[in-house]
Amino acid sequence: MLQLAIDTTLPLTDPVLKFLVILLIILLIPILSDRIRIPHLLGMILAGVLIGPHGFNLMTRDSSIILSGTAGLIYIMFLSGLEIDMNDFRRNAGRSTLLGLYGFLIPMVLGTVAGMYLLDFSPVTSVLLASMFASHTLITYPIVSKFAIFRNRAVNIAVGSTLITNVLALTVLAVIVALTGGELNTAFWIKLVVSYLAFSAVIIFLFPIVARWFLKRYSDSISQYIFVLVLVFLGGVMSKFAGIEAIIGAFLAGLSLNRLIPRTSPLMNRIDFVGNAIFIPFFLIGVGMLIDFRAFINRETIVVALVMTVVAMVGKFIPAWLAQKSFGYTKDERKIIFGLTNSQAAATLAAVLIGYNIILSYGPGGEPIRLLNDSVLNGTIVMILVTCTVSSFVTQRGAQRIALSDMAPDENHENRERILLPVSNPENIEELISLSTIIKSKRNIDGFFALNILTSESTDPEAEKSGRKLLEAAVIAASATDIRVRTILRYDVNLVLGISNVVKENGITDLMLGLHERKNMSDSFFGKLTLGLLSRCNCTTYIYRPVQPISTIRRHIVVIPPRAEDEPGFSFWLSKIWNIAQNTGAKIIFYSAEKTKTLLGEILVNHPINAEFNLLTDWNKITVLREVMKNDDNLIIILSRRNFVSYLPAMEMIPLHLDKYFRDVNFLLVYPSQSIAWDEEQLDITSPSLLEAIEKVDLIGKTVASIFRKK
Repeated sequence: MLQLAIDTTLPLTDPVLKFLVILLIILLIPILSDRIRIPHLLGMILAGVLIGPHGFNLMTRDSSIILSGTAGLIYIMFLSGLEIDMNDFRRNAGRSTLLGLYGFLIPMVLGTVAGMYLLDFSPVTSVLLASMFASHTLITYPIVSKFAIFRNRAVNIAVGSTLITNVLALTVLAVIVALTGGELNTAFWIKLVVSYLAFSAVIIFLFPIVARWFLKRYSDSISQYIFVLVLVFLGGVMSKFAGIEAIIGAFLAGLSLNRLIPRTSPLMNRIDFVGNAIFIPFFLIGVGMLIDFRAFINRETIVVALVMTVVAMVGKFIPAWLAQKSFGYTKDERKIIFGLTNSQAAATLAAVLIGYNIILSYGPGGEPIRLLNDSVLNGTIVMILVTCTVSSFVTQRGAQRIALSDMAPDENHENRERILLPVSNPENIEELISLSTIIKSKRNIDGFFALNILTSESTDPEAEKSGRKLLEAAVIAASATDIRVRTILRYDVNLVLGISNVVKENGITDLMLGLHERKNMSDSFFGKLTLGLLSRCNCTTYIYRPVQPISTIRRHIVVIPPRAEDEPGFSFWLSKIWNIAQNTGAKIIFYSAEKTKTLLGEILVNHPINAEFNLLTDWNKITVLREVMKNDDNLIIILSRRNFVSYLPAMEMIPLHLDKYFRDVNFLLVYPSQSIAWDEEQLDITSPSLLEAIEKVDLIGKTVASIFRKK
């Protein structure tokens, strides 16, 4: 009889048992870390120390650990590029560059001086040692992501500076290798510059084109995720061909895909989930396995490790302090900059291993004389442990304080955002959910409401079963973004009364409708249902017709009628437009009257997005916008109900224009909220009651109110 047994001798060799041990660590470390109040990241590294060859020797740092750890490191760099706010990134490019130069030059100077005069190393060895201090790894970025402060300006410039410091540090490494190999000549420099430019251009310009094409044609969630991974690791391979580490290519891949993967999209949720559950913990555990506490026994190693650690941390603290003083940042923001840029791992390990493997000559006894000796190798491991530990605590403290200060003080029930999605067409449910997740605000703490109405006219016994399937499809679509959906199956006299009653009963603030499907020539463009809802529901109403996924949209053309700012729902819909820009990075092109254009420009000062403003003086000529629209554009038209101040007779022709000229593009029609029976005199936006109501909406609303108070 065949008997199967598991080999439990140490170190473990059975792959199933090894994987089980690692999964238990990933499961238990966050729980234990919370109890003893240390960052989860540090807990993972310490767990790696305990199970590694220098701890209890449960397992070796074999090829499987190295493979998973390398993938995790590339994943961290990819996420840091993917989650950057591109509007802030462009606006802060100068500050990121300055911080990057600070973070490179200061450690290079300090490291070179310390290597030559404190450790008595040669100039070449000292420069290579200094390049290890200049680089940094965004190991603590998951902490920033956990506290959802990745849009903070300090986070933005710290992440942006990573590209500068690591490219320069890795360039120094390449030069040192060429110098010791006798290959430092004109051909080397030409090859280095050309390869850098070529691989960067391909990733930045070609990757988005290929990704947009793929995401428009393939909606399968697994295929999309694997496609993204292919681009990330392809970017890493290309960067290695160019002569630099794969982490730079992964970071650039994240930047290039930034606008195509909205932060609130299902694809982003999968990327975050898999990275934080598998890839990143494997990397952190692998780093811990490198650490050997026995290195402290050697006096020379202790001295080298102490000098390296102090110089590395001072070399990163000074740039963070200079950035704080130069840009007027807070102490907590300085902590974030220091915490993100202080930890050493990826490029540092690459440099020390390359330097360790370079043999300059052989001693009298045949022992190799290396560019970086054993003491530097062991000292590097100690430096990685200390810098990662300090960075974890500093980043967590700074992130907690910033997150607390960013919390909205007013979270009362009256100001909650509630989005209702009546579902009847299974083909547009996913896109309606996608749009809703992109426009939703922080005030949305109840999730979405999905509604299906069964009328008394319906005699089909399968109607209820079909309605429940539609509601279940909405729940599944929203669950991919971790958004809760409350389902409502309702019997009512007709669809209009059913939806309008649910709007009133549940305090709905936003109604999301798909465009009516015309079944015959006598049907109106909107259909009786939509027209009936516009007359009975006063909440902000959206009518959406998707042609392609909203994540693949390059630009949003927003057409605003004159006096739109005088409508009571102005700040409600405007904040949604701002959310689209912030969550997707797409450009917003506004067409409006002069007064509205001025107001939007003032709002942009306090809430910057990638925006452009144009005048539109005649709504009868709105069809000319078709000439300026390009592929992958989305048209957003702000309309108004009859008898309100921004209503124009030309709006009656919008359905005809859309049907004739804009049939092949995405469009979104927005009817502003009319939650109160306002008359012409009450619509003065400077009235105290209306200003107070606007201030309660959100940051955009507060800005609108403050601008009109000044005026």
